[in-house]
Amino acid sequence: MTAELTARAAHGDSAAFEALMRRHNRMLFRTARAILRDDAEAEDALQEAYIQAYRSLATFRGDAQLSTWLARIVANEALQRLRKQTRRAEIVPLQSADGGELEQVTDSDMDQAPDTTAARGEMRRLLESQIDKLPAAYRTVFVLRAVEELSVEETAAVLDLPPATVRTRHFRARSMLREALARKIDVACEDAFNFAGERCDRVVAGVLARLNPPKETA
Repeated sequence: MTAELTARAAHGDSAAFEALMRRHNRMLFRTARAILRDDAEAEDALQEAYIQAYRSLATFRGDAQLSTWLARIVANEALQRLRKQTRRAEIVPLQSADGGELEQVTDSDMDQAPDTTAARGEMRRLLESQIDKLPAAYRTVFVLRAVEELSVEETAAVLDLPPATVRTRHFRARSMLREALARKIDVACEDAFNFAGERCDRVVAGVLARLNPPKETA
């Protein structure tokens, strides 16, 4: 089914590409957010990566899974944005009026599903907060391996790392998180960085609008 959709999308079928986006949205958003640690920036990176992927689908030969190919495009886009942010921060340090660092504010706390219990929601927020505090090299590996459950080989392919490095960083990331969360970490992983239906629709609509701009009337 994925191969058929990919072939149709490569020939300009936007409906097929929409189906592919909806199938991979959550994993790819989590990949971007693991790198950028900002929901809005991750959405922008995801949309831009989708545009790049759509324009390059004809070059996809199936040497890797489509999800891995897409994740590498998303990761590269997110990393480019992160490097730009770092350069800007070096020029204009992000500090508050009293000289302290500004805290990053995201909308992740507002993405709870209606039937999520208060306790589980609080645990999810705590987990997201602790993941954001991981060093970047460990954070991205952890999200792909533990949250998205990609294999070592798939994670290595996405991040262009040796499998041994992926194993080491994943082990270390889990150790650091366990120190903060103890046994509760596995319970909360399922809901971490929830990709709500509204966000999914927004990303898809944004990409489709750019792929199919309205025609000018004479």
